[in-house]
Amino acid sequence: MNPQVFGKEHIIYIIVSTILGALILLLIKEYARTPRQRSIAIKALAFLLFASIMANRLSQVFRYENVRWYCIIPDSFCGMTSLVISLGALFGKKNNCVYHFLWLLSLFGGIATVIYPTFVSQHPSFFYLPTFSGLLHHSFSAILTVALLMLGQIDITYKKWHYVVLGFTCYLSVGAFLMSVFGVSDAFHIVEPLFSDTPLTVWVMAPMYLASHGAIFALIELYRHKREKKRPITI
Repeated sequence: MNPQVFGKEHIIYIIVSTILGALILLLIKEYARTPRQRSIAIKALAFLLFASIMANRLSQVFRYENVRWYCIIPDSFCGMTSLVISLGALFGKKNNCVYHFLWLLSLFGGIATVIYPTFVSQHPSFFYLPTFSGLLHHSFSAILTVALLMLGQIDITYKKWHYVVLGFTCYLSVGAFLMSVFGVSDAFHIVEPLFSDTPLTVWVMAPMYLASHGAIFALIELYRHKREKKRPITI
């Protein structure tokens, strides 16, 4: 019997990955105190994320008899997010545009997929490379994002909102390229919904994502405004 969502293997993975993720974050918080130490910690996590997403993409390249090199390009939101945010952390500066587009998608997309990985039953072995590397890159994506937020590498502000729109435009452009040039049936849920029998294509999810960003921005700005009002006035 193939592994199942919330089956024994999956539950063990959730428990172990949660414990290890929490331990990694606690160690980073305790020992990464200088800017250099924080940079090293972020780049180490980014490298682990990059390695896991590349293992996942290469497993798709060689999955069938005919090698499909175009599969090295992720065709899903989570896959592309893992690749782009890992590169942003490896080569970008603090508070770069990649973070402002992807922090929410990386965090909640990673957590949600680890909790409910629809791909986990694709093979009898839980350690089948496409399955296990898929779980790993979603886990590292969430851990990296928490570390970025915890270490103050992202200054969340509505002033960077335009990067969300620009990022989605780039994702859709890559999806259109894969579908038109390589004949991929769907990419980034342009055609097929996230879950069958639902309207959750990108044309529905993108506005939802933008609305979520807007709500979070509003809450953060409200919090900052209240904090400023509570500060004592010095003369």
